[in-house]
Amino acid sequence: MKWRRTTVLTVRLKDSVALGADGQVTFGSMILKPDAAKIRRLAEGKVLAGFAGATADAFSLLERFEAKLKDYPNNLPRAATELAKEWRTDRVLRRLEAMLIAVDPKYTLMISGTGDVLQPSDGVLGIGSGGPYALAAAKALLRNTSLSAKEIVQQSLAIAAEIDVYTNAQIQVEELSCHP
Repeated sequence: MKWRRTTVLTVRLKDSVALGADGQVTFGSMILKPDAAKIRRLAEGKVLAGFAGATADAFSLLERFEAKLKDYPNNLPRAATELAKEWRTDRVLRRLEAMLIAVDPKYTLMISGTGDVLQPSDGVLGIGSGGPYALAAAKALLRNTSLSAKEIVQQSLAIAAEIDVYTNAQIQVEELSCHP
């Protein structure tokens, strides 16, 4: 049996950045929990992080990421890079099956176990099993509506939930203002 991944999506507009996730946790073909919280506020609320992957692995990475944010306050790219370096070189961490999206008022980053720290050029990222569906929906909504970042994330995750069996419609969205 395999733990299935979730869907996490972020959208950045000029005035705000939103990060959302569905609530479903599955094991094989069984839904274990429909309302898991996969978005966390870190660094005294200045950073949002969302995770996809094996639950224990994701929590382990989230704890390490929070420690990096304390080591490099107000420097999300440096904290993410340091986590990615540690993740890639540490024998135990290398085996973790999870991904993170981290956002603050300035940066949108995806952190992977292969040592990648990626910043999208358009401020839109999706990870997890429903990530590609949510990402496509968000890009379409960005081009064809005047919805807010939070509304785009909500609508896109709802669309992904209609397509991906490992994504549900119990959606959590957090938002940060991008004003200085």
